[in-house]
Amino acid sequence: MSAESVAAQSVTPAEQLLGTTFREVFRRHAAGVAILTVEHEGKPFGFTATSVASLSAEPPRFTFNMARSSSSWPAVANSNYIGVHILGQDNRGLADRFARTKDRFSGDHWEAGPYGVPLLKDVHAYLVGKIQMRVSFENNAVVIVEVVEGSLGDEATQLLYHSGSYVRPSPLEYQI
Repeated sequence: MSAESVAAQSVTPAEQLLGTTFREVFRRHAAGVAILTVEHEGKPFGFTATSVASLSAEPPRFTFNMARSSSSWPAVANSNYIGVHILGQDNRGLADRFARTKDRFSGDHWEAGPYGVPLLKDVHAYLVGKIQMRVSFENNAVVIVEVVEGSLGDEATQLLYHSGSYVRPSPLEYQI
């Protein structure tokens, strides 16, 4: 019997229920959609993420999480600079392209930016940052980035991900 099958058999019904609950809780948590890009050994890499978060305003820093089994991890692990692109509703095709295909950079939808970071065109906003720290935990990593440059594109309705699909935020009937 393999180690994986032994581990699978050792999961209790309570642990299975907790795992199911955990996944459902985060399916219900709406998150902004971003694409992270990096250049490594002259080649662009990128992926769609919903784990980008602001860490501090002074100095400006953000974080993101990723699986170390990702095909982009070696590039992130061995590069100094990375870009994060915040997507609007009109960038859904880019989000799908970077989430579902290996053909992420053919075409004219990007250009080399500062520090060689691939910059996507026509996005809601982007930041370029210097990777400050990579914290590995089991098969995952938290990456901390200090912003060195950024730009706002045209104002657009934010692209959100919720319950397994893209959604559009809608205003409440009252303002806070």
